[in-house]
Amino acid sequence: MIALVLYVVPKTSQRRLYSFPLAWTSLILINLAVIIGGLCLMGGINNGGQEYREYIWPVMAIFAAGVVLTAYNLIRTIADRGVEEIYISNWYIMGGFLWTTVLMTIAYLPFYQQNGISETIIQGYYMHNAVGMWFTPIVLGLTYYFLPKLLNKPIYSYSLGVLAFWTQMVFYTMIGGHHFVFAPTPWWLQTVAIIFSVGMIVTLAAGTGNFLLTMKGSGRTIARSYSLPFILAGVIGYFLWSAQGTLEALRSLNQVWHFTNYTVAHSHLTMYGFVVFLIWGGIYGLMPRMTGREPSHLLAGVHFWFALLGYFIYTIALMVGGTLQGVSWIIEAPFIQSVRLMEPFWLWRAVGGTMMFLSHLIFAYNLWRMRPLHSKREMPAPQVGALA
Repeated sequence: MIALVLYVVPKTSQRRLYSFPLAWTSLILINLAVIIGGLCLMGGINNGGQEYREYIWPVMAIFAAGVVLTAYNLIRTIADRGVEEIYISNWYIMGGFLWTTVLMTIAYLPFYQQNGISETIIQGYYMHNAVGMWFTPIVLGLTYYFLPKLLNKPIYSYSLGVLAFWTQMVFYTMIGGHHFVFAPTPWWLQTVAIIFSVGMIVTLAAGTGNFLLTMKGSGRTIARSYSLPFILAGVIGYFLWSAQGTLEALRSLNQVWHFTNYTVAHSHLTMYGFVVFLIWGGIYGLMPRMTGREPSHLLAGVHFWFALLGYFIYTIALMVGGTLQGVSWIIEAPFIQSVRLMEPFWLWRAVGGTMMFLSHLIFAYNLWRMRPLHSKREMPAPQVGALA
């Protein structure tokens, strides 16, 4: 994702990246944090039961340094842009980097997290924004570049993009509290999170509508491309699975689904069915243009269908099973009964997960095929390959 950012921002700014040494330093710092953090977790050194912030603060500080250096590199590139306006992609990308910098700082400062309640509130704020203010704006920003690029037509509406950007910044930042509905946190805070979750429908409609209207009339181009189907699936997933999160925030539905396997399905639908598919589409669309080397068209199609059907099987099984699981708890059936009723659904999860894993191996092979062998100037690459 960051690699695509380092390509898109200079392109849309019509300037060379401000500093390649800074980019290499960021790469080293971020990967160093992941390696050290992984070793610490395996050694039992962690930040406690803090979802998405398991890394202890010295490790997270290394990661944050990499993010800050990348943000600085991008800011200097955009500031020196060769065009008057800042393209909409860069609004989203810089929004993601700058907000995440603030987010990591808030999440790790200790002085207002002195008890379980305050720590839980910060946890909800951090956990949800780590997805919605890091991955989401960055992959949407990337899509605002490579969708028009691959379709060879302008984005449908710049204004819709700006509307979606600002409503994302306003609504998403306040919805983390819906993870703790019925918890011993302030009731008003839960209600605000639910209201802002409903408000996200405006963001989803503006953003998804903008992308789909850009694709309107391009069905044949999409069908003959090996990258655009990933983008189409990711865009549709963006609306559907984010809207699913809005439904889960409602108290009546939260009562059934919270703590069940349904929430596991939701996290995979958003991160995999939305974020990962858009990243795959961007890589398949841009790498051939950078290297002059294409993936196997057939295997790109197999990758798409294995990943799509795999995550459908995986998540539908968990959503159905999770609903039954929640109902069994509400009627106060013995807990072991909820475990037994999940057994067939976990089997289907394994089937879907295996298909997803195989699709990843295929993608790794295609990525290897698209690797640069020597320096080439950017060139358009034909994308003819049926996925049907």
